[in-house]
Amino acid sequence: MPHPPHLLVEQRDGVMILTMNRPEARNALSPEMLVRLARAWYEFRDTEDLRVAILTGAGDEDFCAGGDLKITMPLVTGARKPETDWDHALLADMKLFTDSVLRDFALYKPVIAAVNGRALGGGTELTNACDLRVAAERAVFGTPEAKVGLLPGGGSLTRLPRQVPFARAMEMLMIGDPVTAQEALDMGLLNYVVPREKLLPRALELAGRLAENGPLAVRKIKEGVLRASGLPLEQAYQIENEVSVAVMQSEDAREGPRAFKEKRKPRFTGR
Repeated sequence: MPHPPHLLVEQRDGVMILTMNRPEARNALSPEMLVRLARAWYEFRDTEDLRVAILTGAGDEDFCAGGDLKITMPLVTGARKPETDWDHALLADMKLFTDSVLRDFALYKPVIAAVNGRALGGGTELTNACDLRVAAERAVFGTPEAKVGLLPGGGSLTRLPRQVPFARAMEMLMIGDPVTAQEALDMGLLNYVVPREKLLPRALELAGRLAENGPLAVRKIKEGVLRASGLPLEQAYQIENEVSVAVMQSEDAREGPRAFKEKRKPRFTGR
C-alpha cells in the first residue's frame, strides 16, 4: 500500500494550506517532501486566484526537524544512491531543494507559518522564510547545527540577524540552544503565540485579512521589502519608487478609494 503523501495541499478561498506530513519522522524533509514543496510553491506563485499560503506540520509534536539525516542528506552528499522517482527528481534539479525552503526564491505573495510544535534546524529556517508567524504554546525554535559541527545554511545566516536583535541571533546560531515560543515572541521572531487548538484558525484569520487587501499592493510591499533589504538608502528608495509606481498605475489603486467613497468592500483584481 502506498504511503500517504509527504505533503498535503489544500485550497480554501484563495488560501493554499501546505501541511508537512511525516509526523512519525518529525516532519523531516524527505526527497519527496522537498520536491512536493517546491512544486506547490510554483503553483502558488503562478496561480492568480491564490493569494496567501499557510505552511504547517502534521501532528502536535513537530513542525519540521529539517533535512532527513537518514535519507535526504546521504542522498545529496552522494553517500546514498537514488532509489525512488523522488530521489531522481531531486538530484536532477537541486534547485528544487533551495526553492522548497524558500531560499533565494522570488516569491512575493505572503506566506504564513503555523508552527505546531518543535521547529529545530530547518524548521526554524522555514519559519524565518515566512512573512507572518503564529506558533503553538509548546513550539520550540533553534539552530543547533553548530553542536554537531555544521551550520544552518538554509537561510539562517542571512535572515536571522536581519529579523531579530544581532546578539540574540548570534547566540542562537553559534551556541545553538533552543528557545521557547514565548522567548521567540519576545525577541520578535514570531507574531503570535496561541494554544494548539487555535493555531490554524488564527493563521486562517490572518490569511483572510491578507486576502481582503489589494493583492498587487501586498505582493509589491513584500517585493519592495525583500529587494531593498540591506541596500544603501539611495538604492532602496529606487526599488520603493519602482514598486510604488506599479501599484499606483493599477486598477486596484483606483478601485480602493472608489469603494471607500461608495462605502462598500473593494473588488480587487490584482491588476
